[in-house]
Amino acid sequence: MSAGSTTRSSRVDARFAALKREGRAGLVTFITAGDPDLETSWEIIRGLPDAGADIIEIGMPFSDPMADGPAIQAASQRALNNGMTLAKTLDLVRRFRQQDQETPLILMGYYNPIYSMGPQRFIQQAVAAGVDGLIIVDLPPEEDEELCEPAVDAGLHWIRLATPTTDGERLPRVLENTSGFLYYVSVLGITGTRSALTEQVAEAVQRFRQHTTIPIAVGFGIKTPEQAAAIGKVADAAVVGSAIVGRIADSLDEADKATGETVPAALDLVRALSAGMRGRVPA
Repeated sequence: MSAGSTTRSSRVDARFAALKREGRAGLVTFITAGDPDLETSWEIIRGLPDAGADIIEIGMPFSDPMADGPAIQAASQRALNNGMTLAKTLDLVRRFRQQDQETPLILMGYYNPIYSMGPQRFIQQAVAAGVDGLIIVDLPPEEDEELCEPAVDAGLHWIRLATPTTDGERLPRVLENTSGFLYYVSVLGITGTRSALTEQVAEAVQRFRQHTTIPIAVGFGIKTPEQAAAIGKVADAAVVGSAIVGRIADSLDEADKATGETVPAALDLVRALSAGMRGRVPA
């Protein structure tokens, strides 16, 4: 039996149910696998749950991450420069599952590396490693038979993106095969470049809730504990990626190598974000 086979399909649902019982929104944190190197990213990932991450997104490094801004583009490049691969990303998940069977892990990225590995092989290995769900940015609903349907059949959550331009006509198609949570991209454009307006996010979340009962997580443009707290009041979860990746980048030396500050810098920000989500942001 695989590391995640007994609990894989229920971890995300169980986490959101627990958050609902606690009366708070969740914190979803993103880092790129292998950034700035394999062992440093492992130390960050293994420390995220204790720092307050409720769900962990792990980015699969790719040479052309078109939806991502400069921070995550640079993180992907650092990881690739240090030999990170999709197979090693799955190894990180296996390693994590040896110590944590409860925290949901979502792989986020682009279809090209999965296509190169082979979709069925990727799905089998992801399930065996203990992955809970996938966010594949560049596969629209029209291409569900490529990866989405086999992944769902294997028990993985397929987490779809919705945007401010996702209208009432498009939304039902977006929600097809979507489970775990709906990821609302709160700003137009790439990650990490602009911040969302809470009022607009609240309106969008309410609109989506008229069409689905699955949790709604909001990402893109959330950088501070205060912003995370504000989003947590109107959505089921706040997703923070570029800000964490930026902290990692700021801690590196001139050769883009990890320093003694790299792991603490990332985890300290997550602790602050988590405190914000729990209403403990300093005045």
